[in-house]
Amino acid sequence: MMIVILFGYFLTGVCGDGVADVVLSCTLVEEGVGLGGMGGGTVFTHTPATLVLRDVAVAPDESLETLTPFVPPSIPDPDAILLEAKVSSPEIPNAHVLLHADCNEQEVMCEISRYSLRGSQESSEPAYFMVSLNVEEVEFSTSLILQTLTVNKDQSTLIQKKLGLPLSQSGTLMTEVIFLVFSHIKSVTAPLRGDVLLNCGFKQQEIPLAQDVGVAWRLQHRGKGWKVLEMKTRLDDVEGNTVVHAERRGSSVDAAQVVGEGNASVTLTKLKVVDEGTYICTVSVDLFHAQQVIHLNVIQPPHVSLSEERLILKSESPQTLSCHCTKYYPLDAQMEWLSLSPTDTEPTVLPDQGSLSSHRQHGDGTYSLSSHLTVHSSVSPGTKITCRVSHPALDAPLSVSLVVESPEPGSYWWVLGFLIITGLFFYQVMR
Repeated sequence: MMIVILFGYFLTGVCGDGVADVVLSCTLVEEGVGLGGMGGGTVFTHTPATLVLRDVAVAPDESLETLTPFVPPSIPDPDAILLEAKVSSPEIPNAHVLLHADCNEQEVMCEISRYSLRGSQESSEPAYFMVSLNVEEVEFSTSLILQTLTVNKDQSTLIQKKLGLPLSQSGTLMTEVIFLVFSHIKSVTAPLRGDVLLNCGFKQQEIPLAQDVGVAWRLQHRGKGWKVLEMKTRLDDVEGNTVVHAERRGSSVDAAQVVGEGNASVTLTKLKVVDEGTYICTVSVDLFHAQQVIHLNVIQPPHVSLSEERLILKSESPQTLSCHCTKYYPLDAQMEWLSLSPTDTEPTVLPDQGSLSSHRQHGDGTYSLSSHLTVHSSVSPGTKITCRVSHPALDAPLSVSLVVESPEPGSYWWVLGFLIITGLFFYQVMR
């Protein structure tokens, strides 16, 4: 098996007519076997390589003067690995991102592997390659299948030594994109009990590889995996040809969009915590299939409340004030107590943060947590005590507060007066 890892260094070249070339510097990594009998495991060899993406569409307002043309080597080298792929039909969605990724300090990650058809030999013609392109800093991700183009062989035809494939007169391995699967998102966040659309699309040559299309969605999470949905249809779909097996209740794919637009996106309704994880979209046409990976994060913001609506100071003993943070997901919740005395202008974090309860998990997978603060009688009346909660589902921390109150004026005199009146009443009765 061969794997090519492409690094972020690349050049762009003008082709005219609103298209350009993207040239990626890469490394060919061949997977081999370890030292026999020595337990050496898998070993890899690394060979410099270059990938040229021809005819990448350029936006109308793009200045072509800043792009340098790609010039193949003047003397073909059978030791050099130079892959050339035409990407104008079918086009790679958002491929313009590659034109300026280097200037924008965006790293382009690409892996290429030799793609073997079932029941065929690697030496058969044409040869196929799988290419996975990703730009981590933006929502760009696609998987391509390249097919080598026929080269007229004669005694002067160069053969690439490592790949064993015939080269063009300029010393490049000529290929074309015949099938691709892409996604406009690599990670998405959705609320608990809400709905979400996971994006996945595909394209193939104008002359389709096949009419039969298969779409499969799988979920992997914490070392486990299971099927979400599987669908089989035809591009010339007529009523009754589409077959859908939805393992996850509330999952669906629009068959009409699959046929008409190459849109294999899946919709998930009434999300649960168990729906979180890595989703793999696999699209198959004929003997070819390619994948895209999207990570789904499920979130639920907490509800925050205090145990008391009012806190009236008592001279005889301290009081406990509790802050309850309930029904949130994921687990990452932080609670802190702040105080603002009547003489201060800004609240300060209390040095004594009280005690935390253990996390409590509910049947729906959400969590709850409580913090208990001891309020001493030495606290100045009018002091504002705040419980502040931070959580990934919140755009900003959530706070609840109350103001410490002094004993109500005249309350002691009222009690004393009541006792005096009661005493006088009984005195009169006993006479």
